[in-house]
Amino acid sequence: MEISPTIMGIVNCTPDSFFEHSRSLVIDEAIALGRSHFDNGAEIVDIGGESTRPGAEHVEVDEELRRVISVIEALAPLGPISIDTQKEAVARAAVAAGAEVLNDVSSTLYAVAGELGVGYVAMHRQGTSPTMQEAPHYDDVVGEVYAFLEDVATKARAAGVEQLWLDPGIGFGKTAEHNLALLAHIDDLVEISQAHQAGVLIGTSRKRFLGNLGERPLEVDERLEGSLASATWAMLNGANMVRVHDVKATVQARELLTRPLGEVSQ
Repeated sequence: MEISPTIMGIVNCTPDSFFEHSRSLVIDEAIALGRSHFDNGAEIVDIGGESTRPGAEHVEVDEELRRVISVIEALAPLGPISIDTQKEAVARAAVAAGAEVLNDVSSTLYAVAGELGVGYVAMHRQGTSPTMQEAPHYDDVVGEVYAFLEDVATKARAAGVEQLWLDPGIGFGKTAEHNLALLAHIDDLVEISQAHQAGVLIGTSRKRFLGNLGERPLEVDERLEGSLASATWAMLNGANMVRVHDVKATVQARELLTRPLGEVSQ
């Protein structure tokens, strides 16, 4: 089995993203975190200036731009940068500053990505950040989420997007059971993505559902093992990219998956 997924490291230029060690409003600290992700083996760094966690509040365009543009300009010479935004104005400014991918939780910016000639991540989300976890409901979560992504993929290709990834949106308007069902059927999403010559991106890192699977709830600082296990599962089942907070540990897990057994020393 050939396994060669891309590792996307997370930099949150925010005060309220759910994992403290991934967030900073201090530009120099955010740049240092992005640099460390590249140093630790990330192939792309995802920069966001507005939290999309459950319950997150809206950030105005000017403030989001103030948070991310200097960070993008500093990190773009080191490697590919993704901008995590759902605002067209921020997407355009970020690309002008050096971003090469739009990571769009709203799945509405595909025409912008096509126009600008950059990569595009389309994600499924039920509802919006302030309310999406209040009462998520699906009759068939796998069928509904994947049908949505297939529709966006068709639109993105028609808009001229060449590099495309599909993200089922783990934790975005979904219960733990919904998340596990989607992870159990990554292979179905891989088939859909291949039909559209797209990739699959999975983001489970440090998310709440990982802390609710055992005998007691785990706080965000206790979820590294679950993050690595779910990222490894995603990579083994065909995900082309995993979005993570813990780059070094995930790169090590990938190396174990990709190293031929004959190369392991006795």
